[in-house]
Amino acid sequence: MSVKYMPQAVVMQGGEPEFAKEALLDSTAWAGRELTMAYRIMRAHQKEGSLSDGQLHLTFDALISHDITYVGIIQTARASGLLKFPVPYALTNCHNSLCAVGGTINEDDHVFGLSAAHKYGGNYVPANVAVIHQFARERMTGVGKMILGSDSHTRYGSYGCMGIGEGGGELVKQLLSNSYDLPQPEVVLVWLTGSPKQGVGPHDVALALVGETFKDGRVKNKILEFAGPGIVNLSMDFRAGIDVMTTETSCLSSIWPSDITTACFYDMVGRSQDFELMGVLDGSYYDAFVQIDLDKVEPMIALPFHPSKVYPIAELKENTVDIFRQIEEEANEELGGQVKLDLQRHIDKNGSVLCSQGTIVGCAGGLYDNLTEAAAILRGGNIGNGYFSLSAFPASEAVNYSLVKDGTSAMLMEAGVIMKPAFCGPCFGAGDTPSNNALSIRHATRNFANREGAKPGMGQVSAVALMDARSIAATALNQGRLTAATELDYEAIGKRPRPNWQDSYQGGVYDKRCYFGFGKEDSSYELRLGPNIVDWPSMPPLGEDLLLELAAVIHDPVTTTDELIPSGETSSYRSNPLALAEFTLSRRAPDYVKHAQHIASKAAELSSGSPTADIQRLLKVLGADPARTQLASALFATKPGDGSAREQAASCQKVLGGGANIASEYATKRYRSNCINWGLVPFTLGKDSAFNYKPGDFIYIPNIRASILEGKEELSAQVISGRGVTSLTLYCRGLSSTERRILVDGCLINYYARLRKEEEGSA
Repeated sequence: MSVKYMPQAVVMQGGEPEFAKEALLDSTAWAGRELTMAYRIMRAHQKEGSLSDGQLHLTFDALISHDITYVGIIQTARASGLLKFPVPYALTNCHNSLCAVGGTINEDDHVFGLSAAHKYGGNYVPANVAVIHQFARERMTGVGKMILGSDSHTRYGSYGCMGIGEGGGELVKQLLSNSYDLPQPEVVLVWLTGSPKQGVGPHDVALALVGETFKDGRVKNKILEFAGPGIVNLSMDFRAGIDVMTTETSCLSSIWPSDITTACFYDMVGRSQDFELMGVLDGSYYDAFVQIDLDKVEPMIALPFHPSKVYPIAELKENTVDIFRQIEEEANEELGGQVKLDLQRHIDKNGSVLCSQGTIVGCAGGLYDNLTEAAAILRGGNIGNGYFSLSAFPASEAVNYSLVKDGTSAMLMEAGVIMKPAFCGPCFGAGDTPSNNALSIRHATRNFANREGAKPGMGQVSAVALMDARSIAATALNQGRLTAATELDYEAIGKRPRPNWQDSYQGGVYDKRCYFGFGKEDSSYELRLGPNIVDWPSMPPLGEDLLLELAAVIHDPVTTTDELIPSGETSSYRSNPLALAEFTLSRRAPDYVKHAQHIASKAAELSSGSPTADIQRLLKVLGADPARTQLASALFATKPGDGSAREQAASCQKVLGGGANIASEYATKRYRSNCINWGLVPFTLGKDSAFNYKPGDFIYIPNIRASILEGKEELSAQVISGRGVTSLTLYCRGLSSTERRILVDGCLINYYARLRKEEEGSA
């Protein structure tokens, strides 16, 4: 077994991890946890004067967003009193850069971004110059630094820099010089030994790690701290390729030690001042332990519909029918009968698996090492003119420049690979969308059911499997027949040594095209607002009592952000809250928007003092005061929020009149934070509670405003359904004082508006 998770605590002794022989006292454990790289960095970023409540209150060295999120963030910050960007803030254009959808609307967002960089002092990266995380790697990271990004794959631990991906509301707080608040997380040691064999790449290691740790929430909201003698055997790109996928484990962040390889990277990109040595200290305490034996990692494949559904390629080839049948059953249950996933159709008469499409893309796939390895495998080969195609998206123009200069791009193109610019679209369905039921193999980050262009409600499904670029290239060499790179002896292919990125790196591509405006803010500069860039509508504060009507009830094991607000076809509406909200839950619960709008109309009548007859009767049964009661829609989902950090998954519900989410648990901290920042009370149920209600049922929570302000975590509610009136206990645990105020104010914008008004009143 190449990756093994062990729940036992370990302590570093003599440079080696040792299992704790007996339970440590809490004080001893915390003292050791403070020695970890993670806590040394976080303590250095603790906001001054904020140590009293036991939570972390962090500030960041830099912020980064892409063009699906930065317009909404800046609009929110503007409405909240933004004057200038207090730290370097990079606005990249790598998600919404396919501007054919909606005419020039997407380009209007880019023009807005550049004007905002001039006005507020930001750094602007034009479309196709770099994907968000590659720009951060080359231009923003630093050992011991912290970066907050509005993208879930904000992970720069392999560069000695802690990256955290969150919804836009958390970046707004940083833009207004406030803190990022969270309970003090546990730290898990990931110990690497050995060296990867030829043909094994970073995605193979990453997928093996995800497969072992995602289940049961083993590392959910924790920090993964990498160490061990195997790290020295990995290039920076290899480390980064593992690190970026830690998001799929559901961890909070990650960190690696820095060494001579790290130093060489910072020298290469011209930022040697951002390097320092950092390593694991003896006495460091870890709450759990993951062992990765790099020698034993095999080429892996993650089958639909999650990166954790991982198999060795060799095992899949030996047991194709049985494994495909199992995956089909699970996938088709998840699809709920909307459309049928058919993997068996990809097995030919000889038992080979025939793939339809290959893509090497984005922050995980489009790295220099991945593409040079793919070229070495394909050199002199031919991907053929059948159904299989292969496209490659270098992660930045700096990567692209080197690939062109050293001949790698030519090698790939000679084999039939289509070279494309830096773009994240294939990861979420805005480019290279596979045909219905095609088997697409991708060195990308995700393969969710409602993501890569799939529209199950319209009979369209994408069968996306994740693989490393090396095995994708090996499969392409066999013209689409699934092949692990370890099946080939490709060391002998090619007539020269493998190229090295340091020999051809040219960072000047950024200096010629990017605008670096931090510290050069010009308040007189006029923002350029396209017709589809719309301000946020007004949103009410939380009422004294809350009456929720269920607009959707979803009992799937997990509900992803791509199901809460789809990607792809919605791209042109990301800057228009009202238009975007029309797509909410469209792929999973198509009646949600209509139902939520109907509830919102009844809520407006109640707030105006003229409740509908049915609401009057309901309030009378409850003994509720109409003048105190606020009506809002609510969503129940078993475990919502896996995947993207996009705050639109929550803001769209709020725009439609949402007041709460109810869940057994939240898949990620970032989605729960999004709910809070948009004024959706994040209720949870008791551990063994069943939620046997349906859309149209009501939940009444008296004294909700006072309870939230007082920090009550257990709230008594009444459910009104066809079975009459029953009692229900809801929980709202772990809210910070700031989060409580945001909820009662109704959203983050209202919170900052109140603070400004109070400041003006005291002036």
